[in-house]
Amino acid sequence: MDSVSRLLRMARLQAGLDKRCLLGAGTRMDVPAYGQMEAPFHVLLDGACRLQVGTVLLDLHPGDVVMIPSGAPHRVTTDGEAGPTGTTETAGDVFVTTRSEHGGKPVIDLFCGHYTFDAGAGSLLFASLPDPVHVSFGQSAESDEVLRMLSALMRGEARREGEGTAAILSALCTVLLAMVLRTSRGDTTQATLWTAAADGRIASAVEGMLNDPGADWTIERLSRAAAMSRATFLRHFTRDTGTTVGAFLARARLMAAAELLTTTDATVASVAGQVGYSSESAFSRAFRAHLGTTPARFRRERPPVPGATKTG
Repeated sequence: MDSVSRLLRMARLQAGLDKRCLLGAGTRMDVPAYGQMEAPFHVLLDGACRLQVGTVLLDLHPGDVVMIPSGAPHRVTTDGEAGPTGTTETAGDVFVTTRSEHGGKPVIDLFCGHYTFDAGAGSLLFASLPDPVHVSFGQSAESDEVLRMLSALMRGEARREGEGTAAILSALCTVLLAMVLRTSRGDTTQATLWTAAADGRIASAVEGMLNDPGADWTIERLSRAAAMSRATFLRHFTRDTGTTVGAFLARARLMAAAELLTTTDATVASVAGQVGYSSESAFSRAFRAHLGTTPARFRRERPPVPGATKTG
């Protein structure tokens, strides 16, 4: 299993399309904050608009995708002399259609949805991403072609809005997130996504730590495997992932630990050992520092996962 697929599985991700926005010129749409463990996203299929979240202002063009891991409130606006005017919504069986209050011909076709994720591995994953994440798939011929096919499927289901539409749109939105997470820094995004390290040697190190977080991952071992000096490896790792080796390894270990705590009945001490901690106390301190709760309480507050592995 590749690292992006593994991450999405560990995050226990659910995706949904909330609305399709067909907005006219001079329109302002305010989007309130989402709840905990929810990350809204927008994908612009046609037209141009601006999205503001906090002090960040983004100009969006066809093929642009924005995800806001923090769930912060934000605003979408379209250019126009009159206005800004608000929006009106029409409820459907699966999603809402949003239009400008003044009517008029739509100047953008914007799909808006959100991802819901697990309080353990999912929270760690989304907290590790830039906020917001902005990817311009239209800047690359290859990614533009894939997004166009995905967009056509989304539009087709949106028009149909029949039996199975919700499940199909959810699956397509999950595909969209996978595309975002595997997009390396370059023409399509200026953000550093550790999920898509551009250097194959760094990507192998990332995948190795995700696949076997409990191993003895020393800098020497990693740099030798990458055929780099220690200093060069550390420099390239930080450049390609936006974080240090130590911080990344701690995150990988805690994500794996959260999964073990919800899918097995292994003791906390056993989980600590499996993910590379030398003592239960050290593991508990790290877990609490990153997730705000103890491993034991985290397990008690999570419903058991169907098919969980029993060790006794």
